Amino acid sequence: MSLDPRRRHLQPPPPPPPPAAQPEPAVVATTDSPQPQPNGDPKDQQDGGYTLTFCTVCASNNNRSMEAHLRLTNRPEGAYPTLSFGTGSLVRLPGPSITQPNVYHFNNTSYRSMHDELLSKDQRLYRANGILPMLERNKNVKWGPERWQDWQVGVPRTGIRPYLAGQELPGQQTPDYNLDRGHKGTEAGVVDVVFTCEERCWDAVVDDLLSRGSPLNRPVHVFNIDIKDNHEEALVGGKAILELADALNAAAREARDQYAQTSGTNGFDAGHALAREGFDERVPVILADWQERWPSLPALWTLAWF
Repeated sequence: MSLDPRRRHLQPPPPPPPPAAQPEPAVVATTDSPQPQPNGDPKDQQDGGYTLTFCTVCASNNNRSMEAHLRLTNRPEGAYPTLSFGTGSLVRLPGPSITQPNVYHFNNTSYRSMHDELLSKDQRLYRANGILPMLERNKNVKWGPERWQDWQVGVPRTGIRPYLAGQELPGQQTPDYNLDRGHKGTEAGVVDVVFTCEERCWDAVVDDLLSRGSPLNRPVHVFNIDIKDNHEEALVGGKAILELADALNAAAREARDQYAQTSGTNGFDAGHALAREGFDERVPVILADWQERWPSLPALWTLAWF
């Protein structure tokens, strides 16, 4: 069929426009929907791997050692595995006068029970002298004060504290090791580094280690950071101990990586003396550098054995 010549000057109609793109519906996050999370534990990713295991010690396991315990387990990069102890015969807290201290037993008295007792005795006094705030901090770190000399090194620290097993503790938190801050990594019942906060505590720790006879043949670095027993100095001392712990941990990682290139990591992780020789040799230099930054906190150090 021929085309009508009268329609030659007419252009063909344009094609219809494509349909307008519909905007994607916005996704509204709700508290009920899970949010994307990075693979693995966030603390493990931030911290980057191996960490030393630490222990803090003072006379009553209440002020200086507990402030350091909190600092070591409250790092943004992740908690260090941490234990804490006291070396005294009894737990002594300030009372109405210097001759009337509040005395408690180690191992079977909780921070919560001490707090509640002093709160009922004289709330105004014990809040003003800082004892109640201290105990409020402590009960959020672990169950109660422990005595260094009663510590069974190498015995697993999991579940209910053995000296409280079977006891009824109405109104108190469960005396479970797993609830302590910094518990993860201390289950084997050994540590790599001990920080004492007073020279007589350092003497007690070193003498006790010598008397035990090194049954595990495992090295442990024992430092004393001389911190006055008051709340203000405990804050300063806790910060200083954390800085030293960070420096030691960084050196341990480097030494472990070097050792792993030829012999793997098992020996270093198990605390074998030969495997840790490179780290042990660096400790005096690390301490000297730290002491230059903290001249007001005299330090002592020795290498001892579990």
